[in-house]
Amino acid sequence: MHIRIIRVMLLLVFVLPLYSQESDSIKQVELESITITATSYKTSSKLNSVLSIEIAEKDFLRNHFTGNLIQALEHIPGVRSMDIGSGFSKPMIRGMGFNRISVTENGIKQEGQQWGSDHGLEIDAFNIERVTVRKGPSSLLYGSDAMGGVVEITQGPPPFDNQFFGEAMVLGKSVNETFGGSILLGLKKNAWYTKFRYSEQRFGDYRIPTDTIVYLTQKVPIYNRKLKNTAGIDRNISSYTEYRSGKYYSNYSISNAYQKIGFFPGAHGIPDIYRVQDDGDDRNIELPYSKVNHLKITSRQQYIWDKLIGYWDVGYQKNHREEWSKFHTHYGTQAPPDKNPDQELVFTLDTYSSSIKLKTIASATWEYNVGLDIQYQQNRISGYSFLLPKYNRFTSGVFGLATWRPSQQLSFSGGIRYDHGNIDISAYNDPYLETYLQEMGYEDELIKQYKWRSYPVNRNFGDFSGSLGIIWNPNIYHFVKANIGHSFRLPGANELAANGVHHGTFRHEQGNPSLNSERGWQLDASYLYENKSISFSITPFFSWFSNYIFLKPTGEWSVLPHAGQIYRYTGAEAIFAGTEISFSIDLVPHLNYSFTGEYVYTYNLDENTPLSFSPPASMRNTITWKKNQFQIHAELYSIASQNRVSKNESTTSGTNLINLGGNINIPIYNTMIDISLSLRNLLNTKYYNHLSFYRKVEIPEPGRNFQLSIKIPFKSKLK
Repeated sequence: MHIRIIRVMLLLVFVLPLYSQESDSIKQVELESITITATSYKTSSKLNSVLSIEIAEKDFLRNHFTGNLIQALEHIPGVRSMDIGSGFSKPMIRGMGFNRISVTENGIKQEGQQWGSDHGLEIDAFNIERVTVRKGPSSLLYGSDAMGGVVEITQGPPPFDNQFFGEAMVLGKSVNETFGGSILLGLKKNAWYTKFRYSEQRFGDYRIPTDTIVYLTQKVPIYNRKLKNTAGIDRNISSYTEYRSGKYYSNYSISNAYQKIGFFPGAHGIPDIYRVQDDGDDRNIELPYSKVNHLKITSRQQYIWDKLIGYWDVGYQKNHREEWSKFHTHYGTQAPPDKNPDQELVFTLDTYSSSIKLKTIASATWEYNVGLDIQYQQNRISGYSFLLPKYNRFTSGVFGLATWRPSQQLSFSGGIRYDHGNIDISAYNDPYLETYLQEMGYEDELIKQYKWRSYPVNRNFGDFSGSLGIIWNPNIYHFVKANIGHSFRLPGANELAANGVHHGTFRHEQGNPSLNSERGWQLDASYLYENKSISFSITPFFSWFSNYIFLKPTGEWSVLPHAGQIYRYTGAEAIFAGTEISFSIDLVPHLNYSFTGEYVYTYNLDENTPLSFSPPASMRNTITWKKNQFQIHAELYSIASQNRVSKNESTTSGTNLINLGGNINIPIYNTMIDISLSLRNLLNTKYYNHLSFYRKVEIPEPGRNFQLSIKIPFKSKLK
């Protein structure tokens, strides 16, 4: 009955796309020039950008804090989280994810092994003060990997007065017995502003609302309803410094993130029963597990002339990822390595980034932006297994953007960008596979084909991106815009040359060295109405791709033993269409009702099937009561069933989840202590996230979860 009601409501509202509004914490804005307050923002103008932009400030981030950034951003319509247990999450915007979504921090794109669906973002959730989500084609400003959108993490404003300041924060969760905390120390003294933060989370095995899962028709017991070996550690240390003097500004940041997280034994094949039995320790991390270390150093130099602003961003990142699993081979001739015999895969990615941007206000009606981006990457590999070859990658891009405002109510924007990329991929010969195939009696031609797990590839790619948009703001209540853009994306190393069993996704993945760039046209429009007590927004979007790259089940049986069929990266003509909608009204003083919803339609025109991992329609109904320093809310989160699936992809049923939460600020000793308590999945409902790879082995989402966070800020003014 509930699902039927959901479908009816979705049919009524999902005709055009939407927009999110969360009290005063998230608002639709159309430019980067905003006036910041302590916990939200005010829009100073709406005529600078045709991109769909939403900014999450401190209020929103506090109310939805989980210790996982992407899961918090799910409360923004159009943004979803791709999960694979153990806290790993990746952003999806309007049905697009992986290398189509760019995540930047302090002006530098986060670069890790983000091609992996089981690889999360190495970013400290405690250290996030402001997030800008740019939906739709953002390739013009951010390069080829931003054709689906951008998640931009930036620093909040420094204190106005000279002071020593800081905060201590603790976090606890019941679903996996999380205990975490963070401490911040900072100093503002005249032109200097600096801060230091240390954060750590430790968690145990995840509790799920089932005692049995089915893996390839085999029943696997889940003892005490806890997913064995999903415990982990997340540790972050960072520093940030900025300097302002007259027209000159600079900042410097350094961070180091460390993660060690276990994988449920079923992630690496059907587990032996003894490996999932309760050993009396919910927090030990056994094989298989992943270990990641991410070092990042960034800096921005900025100078303001009369009508010109110049930016120079530079960054260096070292992402070191290790996958550990008990040595296993199906090749009779392969012996375990002498050193670290259980070290299955190692990836070490060095990234050097630099960008220069100039912005000029030529007159009252014209504004221009130009920029140049350069990036170099080197990826090295080791381990007893093989999935992705080593490679070198160099990309560069140059762009120009112009904005014309003939009046205060009307604005036109247009721009063009050219990107060039070179990728040099090394060959990889697997002698153990060759011997195995010979022993199995395969023909020489097939053996010659498969012993080269990766062929040498050296390719150049280049193409243009562009956009054209209009913004109309007839009065203070109404706001309309439309934008059309062409974008392209360079294929990644995994799409060109991967060839091995990817345990995190439970399949043999194979690249295609002949792939061309991904190209597409994208259109979106939006309408916003807002007055003192009511806001409403709706945003339709449509995308067409001539060469959308995806993993296609080939029907070919892999020669790798026990690997099943091959999933090969393939290009296809595809479309994305959908709608996002939001509504908010103040019912009575202190009481607010809000509704948000989203729908994404995907279609593979070559095969006449939906694309895999398409997000189901969803909507949130929220009642919030807020007075003075106290706030409580109740939310009904409804997820429709997803029956539009690709070949060999299973459907998922819909569900309704009830979430409760509240927070209070208590003044004690000249400070304001913030206490937040939330209860997610109140009814302990068993359901599957269609965007989670764990659903392929019938592992449901975590059950009922109590979460408590306490933040204690402090400060002392300086002379």
